[in-house]
Amino acid sequence: MGSMKEKMHTGELYLPGDPEIVEEQTKRLDRLYDYNMTRPTEERKRQELLKEMLAEVGEGCYIEPPFHSNFGGGHVHFGKFVYANFNLTMVDDTHIYVWDYTMFGPNVTVATAGHPVLPELREKQYQFNMPIHIGKRCWIGAGAVILPGVTIGDDTVIGAGSVVTKDIPANVVAVGDPCRVMREIGSHDRKYYYKEREIDYNTICEMQY
Repeated sequence: MGSMKEKMHTGELYLPGDPEIVEEQTKRLDRLYDYNMTRPTEERKRQELLKEMLAEVGEGCYIEPPFHSNFGGGHVHFGKFVYANFNLTMVDDTHIYVWDYTMFGPNVTVATAGHPVLPELREKQYQFNMPIHIGKRCWIGAGAVILPGVTIGDDTVIGAGSVVTKDIPANVVAVGDPCRVMREIGSHDRKYYYKEREIDYNTICEMQY
């Protein structure tokens, strides 16, 4: 049947208050507390703590404290040069995968955990978890919420305040509640970076496109 800890990663119903889970979770949350108490001048310490806390972390990653995480980042996998602004919340009761050069605005929530709609099961405190995958070079706008089981394709922009309930393909701008594809990223975006402000490629170093 599997232990409660094993069921965290299978999508099955389980009890998050299981003593084995709580013991490991508490140790990881202590380490997260240490990270959030670091000073801005302690960059090296922050990098060392991220390597201890996260399941995987590539070069050049940065999370601006405070960082909130159910399992202290223990089920968070970062590629390289991932950036997160203030108050990133990762409900990482199961695995969250974020690939290279993806950016999070402030107050983003990425939640793998869900609870049954049936109230009797919630009364018994059952939970289930579904993994989340976020591709390369994505931009997740401020205040966005990404729900369990969602996959977001490479190069996609999620607009500020969006609630992502279903998979979003690669290379699009998607916005809203629920989040929907607004348009593809294309030639207009190669000319303009913001409204009618043009990109001056002479000032941008080694940009490949």
